[in-house]
Amino acid sequence: MGGTPLPDGIKLIDENGKRLDGRRPDELRPLKIEAGALKRANGSAYLEWGNNKVMAAVYGPRECHPRHMQDPTKALVQCHYNMASFSVDDRKRPGPDRRSQEISKITSEALTHVVFTEYFPKTSIDVYIEVLQANAGTRCAGLTAASVALADAGIPMRDLVASCAAGKIDDTVVLDLGKEEDNFGQADIPVGYIPRDDEIVLLQMDGDLTADQFKTGLNMAIEACKKIYDVQRDALKRKYTLPAGKTDEGGGVN
Repeated sequence: MGGTPLPDGIKLIDENGKRLDGRRPDELRPLKIEAGALKRANGSAYLEWGNNKVMAAVYGPRECHPRHMQDPTKALVQCHYNMASFSVDDRKRPGPDRRSQEISKITSEALTHVVFTEYFPKTSIDVYIEVLQANAGTRCAGLTAASVALADAGIPMRDLVASCAAGKIDDTVVLDLGKEEDNFGQADIPVGYIPRDDEIVLLQMDGDLTADQFKTGLNMAIEACKKIYDVQRDALKRKYTLPAGKTDEGGGVN
């Protein structure tokens, strides 16, 4: 993120206000979520968001190890975000890096706000987020999938957390940046939001924005989170209302 010019003078927004993938500035990429995608996890979710493909799995509550990390008053929500080596065009070095550690930390903090951790003292609720294919916005995709996975695991929660990013490209505030927009754009604002409480649990910014642009982008991301929240709820409803033994292809927004 830093406003690097596109090769050959290509513009991220054309004269008709359309982006490289044909979307309007305020339009989300297609989103689909499936709850309960993994049978051996306590809860799980599979998400496709544009060209992102993300799997989230939840294990616990279970005894927290090592024991010195146990909290006698509540559970720890521990997130482990990872991008698979094959998830990007240039093969990623296996194992955690600083970015993965940062995203793991902010995701843990966001989910801790909604989980009733006081119900499970001395335990750990482990959330694993695996990015199988990356195309910008994976921290928002991971948080969105992890929230559904927690609900699928039956973890008591205040509400789901929905997440989306806004940003600035070619001096225009837009929603849900794609890969080229993230690489060559001017700013990025990831947001995690609880619609029922009208509460922001994740807010970051990278790049340069005026105060008005920041406010526009934040409001744009919040409105998108409300739509994403409906997709999350629909994914859970489909799993628990379909007849036994039948699966669904997954709904979403287009």
